[in-house]
Amino acid sequence: MTDQFDDDFRPREQLRAQLMARIASEGAMPVSTFMAEALFDPMAGYYATKDPLGADKDFITSPEISQMFGEFIGLWAAECWGQMGAPHPVQLAELGPGTGRMMSDALRAGAAAPGFVEAIELSLVEASPALKMVQGQTLAKAPVQPRWIRLIDDMPPGPSLIVSNEFLDCLPIRQAVKVDGQWRERLVGLAPKDAEKFAFVLGGGLSDADLALVAPSLRDEPDGSLVELRPADAPVMDALAERLKAAPGYALFIDYGSATPEPGDTLQAIAKHQKVDPLDDPGGADLTAWVDFERFAELGAAAGLDVYGPVGQGDFLKGLGIETRAASLAKGRGDDVAARLQRQLNRLVAPDDMGELFKVIAFASQGLPPPPGLDRYKPR
Repeated sequence: MTDQFDDDFRPREQLRAQLMARIASEGAMPVSTFMAEALFDPMAGYYATKDPLGADKDFITSPEISQMFGEFIGLWAAECWGQMGAPHPVQLAELGPGTGRMMSDALRAGAAAPGFVEAIELSLVEASPALKMVQGQTLAKAPVQPRWIRLIDDMPPGPSLIVSNEFLDCLPIRQAVKVDGQWRERLVGLAPKDAEKFAFVLGGGLSDADLALVAPSLRDEPDGSLVELRPADAPVMDALAERLKAAPGYALFIDYGSATPEPGDTLQAIAKHQKVDPLDDPGGADLTAWVDFERFAELGAAAGLDVYGPVGQGDFLKGLGIETRAASLAKGRGDDVAARLQRQLNRLVAPDDMGELFKVIAFASQGLPPPPGLDRYKPR
């Protein structure tokens, strides 16, 4: 066993022991609590200690698949800025910036719009010290240097553009199972026959307030059905709406999930590009769950924002012109480069890859023109 493994493993063992002691003392905990501790514990949480992104690490996201993805986010933001009247300064923020690759590509492409980069004040909303270091390295030579903040609320006031890719799926969820006609919360406890293992257990019935988090279309599902509750979505939308109502702006969210609510367990853990047991190694694997885009859209509309989407990532990127961009990049560069670009394009837009599972939704201050790529869709 290497010293590096020891350094990485021992805090996770401590986190595991702390969670088990807490359960033994206080009883089983909501999935959201387990998820938050596993991801964000300051000493051993997954995002607090790891740089998980890349082909040789735990998982890969769209910005790492192709530079074209970030480029089109940058062009999207630049066009939105123009539709806002080209304010100077404009606050540009990314939620959960990963390695900083998307923002690096976005700033490079956005420079094609005269005055846009010069107007930007850049904020990165990031909880991971490890990823902050990676982002700083990636953006070291960028035309705009970032400030790191914890929350949307920490952004300076003024007109804003907010972008995110795979941010919402990391927000902690709760789960409930229907038993004898009643929705009961699914909790994380200790295995009945092995107190050294975590296990899912059933808790009490949902309160009326919790039941309100269950999509109305799912409340009459039969016994044995599982549904997921996303209490963390509302605070994100509250902060977003407060900002976009105080000053003009757009926000773009790209993530994976369903356009309409569906029953089922979507909680998953990923380590080294493989699915693993989500309870097996808290802090050692990424934990995510599908986004309920319909509920997120409803929250935005109820808060007074114009809502566009959700639409498939493939349709969104093709509407912005990614196929033309891929052909331009491939021109005159040989068959190998052309084939690689085509593989990247297919990964991003093909319906049987990321094109349909990943969806795009945008929010705008009332009175602004529709955002690019989504202007075919009427706002809610």
